Amino acid sequence: MPAHTSDPIHDMFVQYKTIAVVGLSAKLDRPSYRVAKFLQEQGYRIIPVTPTYDAVLGEKAYPNLLDVPKNQPVEIVDIFRRPEYVPEIVDQAIKIGAKVVWMQLGIVHENAAAKARSHGLQVVMDKCTKPEFTNRFLSSQV
Repeated sequence: MPAHTSDPIHDMFVQYKTIAVVGLSAKLDRPSYRVAKFLQEQGYRIIPVTPTYDAVLGEKAYPNLLDVPKNQPVEIVDIFRRPEYVPEIVDQAIKIGAKVVWMQLGIVHENAAAKARSHGLQVVMDKCTKPEFTNRFLSSQV
């Protein structure tokens, strides 16, 4: 077995347990729904952030990150929105004290990432949380 190497993504999954999913859809065939449901099944608290629904996956939805009650601190902001929406989401993530901004597959915004990092947030871009979690924690169970 190889020696443990520094893996920031592994550490994020271990350290943080509350994930705001921005752009979460209630449609079962949408990637945001499938990924959020998977993370919820792994024991993570999911906070839906979408103006479209009142609730998703049994959790109350909020129109944006600033509307999430302060007694429900968001640790990871998982973004399922197009890149042009990322700067505003990052600004909100900074304001609420999130620890991580995670941009899903196909989502890259270098300027917003640099701003998040300059405010002490960790940033992941162009990666999906589901396979990243699976590869680190479930692949040995297959």
